[in-house]
Amino acid sequence: MADTGTDPFARLPSLPADGYATHEVMNQATPLTGHNAFTGDRLLTEIAAREPIGWAAALLAEAGTTVASAHVAALARDANRHAPELRTHDRFGHRIDEIAFHPAWHELMSLAIGHGTHSLAWTAGRPGAHVARGILSYLWNQGESGICCPLGMTYSAIPALRLQPDLAAVWEPFIVSSRYDASSAPMQRKTGGTVGMTLTEKQAGSDLRATQTTARPAGPRRGPGEAYIIDGHKWFFSAPQSDLFVTLARTDRGLSCFLLPGWLADGTRNRLLIQRLKDKCGNRSNASSEIEYRGALGWLVGEEGQGIKVALAMTHLTRLDFAIGSAGLMRRALSEAIHHVTSRRAFQKRLIDQPLMQNVIADLALEVEAATLLAFRLARAVDDEQAGDSDAGLLARIGTPVGKFWNCKRAVGVVHEALECHGGNGFVEDGPMARLYREAPLNGIWEGSGNVIALDVLRAAARSPHSVPVFIDEVRKAKGGDKHLDRMTERLQDELSAPQEHEARARRLVERMAIALQASLLIRQSPHALADAFCATRLGGDGGSVYGSLPAGLDQRAIVERACLTGAAGVRDA
Repeated sequence: MADTGTDPFARLPSLPADGYATHEVMNQATPLTGHNAFTGDRLLTEIAAREPIGWAAALLAEAGTTVASAHVAALARDANRHAPELRTHDRFGHRIDEIAFHPAWHELMSLAIGHGTHSLAWTAGRPGAHVARGILSYLWNQGESGICCPLGMTYSAIPALRLQPDLAAVWEPFIVSSRYDASSAPMQRKTGGTVGMTLTEKQAGSDLRATQTTARPAGPRRGPGEAYIIDGHKWFFSAPQSDLFVTLARTDRGLSCFLLPGWLADGTRNRLLIQRLKDKCGNRSNASSEIEYRGALGWLVGEEGQGIKVALAMTHLTRLDFAIGSAGLMRRALSEAIHHVTSRRAFQKRLIDQPLMQNVIADLALEVEAATLLAFRLARAVDDEQAGDSDAGLLARIGTPVGKFWNCKRAVGVVHEALECHGGNGFVEDGPMARLYREAPLNGIWEGSGNVIALDVLRAAARSPHSVPVFIDEVRKAKGGDKHLDRMTERLQDELSAPQEHEARARRLVERMAIALQASLLIRQSPHALADAFCATRLGGDGGSVYGSLPAGLDQRAIVERACLTGAAGVRDA
């Protein structure tokens, strides 16, 4: 052993007990957890109080606590860091086409399905069920958006499934089950399942009539509910781990809609081969794939040649869910921004006490409140339609693509600005903002990108002309509340009277429709400070092209205080 007199380490002094600490960590925000994302959100509780959903209060409060817990925050982080993996074969060489998820994904799915996020609208049997389920979706989009894809598709599949009652009798109890089962097995061996949707092909994109996948009767009988053999490909095959899929294929009688089971009754995988998983910009916890059908078995839903009509019964509700989910994503981004700027100081002041930062937060809060009111007004229209209100059905038909278009567009800017409020802390993967930033653009692509959705509003106006006066009447419920809104409403009525003339300007028209309905809802349902600020900046020309451009004279502090969550650890009053 070397002489200690020549050992340099022997001459080092002992280190203090606090080890590596070099300085005191201060002026940093704590994680935003420990509150209730439902009961601590003033706007959300007001929406719930206006609707006949007292029967769901305990469930929503439980979901609010779960979503905002440190445990769910850790699960979301792990599910995104450990992305799903495709296993095409087992170790013996058998083709299995399975997706391996991190355990965090399965726990998140189990929690959300346990709340009925995928099914409450269909199982509750109570008034306001679509609003109540929408609140669950709003909350879980704040927890982890990746799981909301299979949850939303399962929710939305029920109307399409019910078009074929014999299939619905078998499958509906299975997919509305509140017991999540992650096993790769046929439905007969599972306690519950989920639904995926597979429409898009390489050559077609949103042009579903260009579908090349083919279907032919599997036996001597053909028609609704009968078995068909399907061959072809799908370019975006959402949630390939699902138990049932809604797909389009072409028979010799036209484009038709089919239900394909993921596994057959004998325990074998249906003949859909997963070619690869998409390496996506965001939404990384969720699996999206490319597949080929090679003699896959499925059942026809509705008549041959009526596939798009059947599929639209599902996409109408997925679009509603994207409007709700985008509002929820914006709410999470705003909450994180408020938490950061009320916790951190610079230049001898809290960031929130600095006038320009308060302006930014107030402007974001206006956007989030407007987006949330818009989404849940549309959810209520679906509830009213289910109760037999035909005008509500028309409002839902024309309003849902309006809400989908606008909320999805605004989510990107809101999340970006909220990230910037954090400075460099927002741009690292240790916190949630980078994940939200990557997530924000996706809802604007799913179920039709901006152009497709804007044109769908024009189609609704042309095919259901009475939907236009129904929409205008809804906006006019705030007549006299703001002169700018009254003028815009008159202009909208004139423009919507001839929608076929406005295809090239469809985006601008839909934008005005969204802002007009938001302004009307704010005037009727929100404090004057918010309604006045929204109308002045979104309708009156006093706002800027970036957030944080509110003019002088508005009660910004009241707007910010309303948006602050209550009960969160470390959250301070603004």
